[in-house]
Amino acid sequence: MQALVEKINAQIEVFQANAKLQAEKGNKAAGTRARKAALEVTKLMKEFRKASVEAAK
Repeated sequence: MQALVEKINAQIEVFQANAKLQAEKGNKAAGTRARKAALEVTKLMKEFRKASVEAAK
């Protein structure tokens, strides 16, 4: 589960960096990368929820 948390943190960092570039500099490509990272975070969070429920049993 630790590896999953590290993947989530890495994707959040990617999202933050690209979202900042889009917001501050109007970089359209960074916006695309930020949206992609947000989708990946969503998928990873679902995996985390499943793993967390299993660990709690």
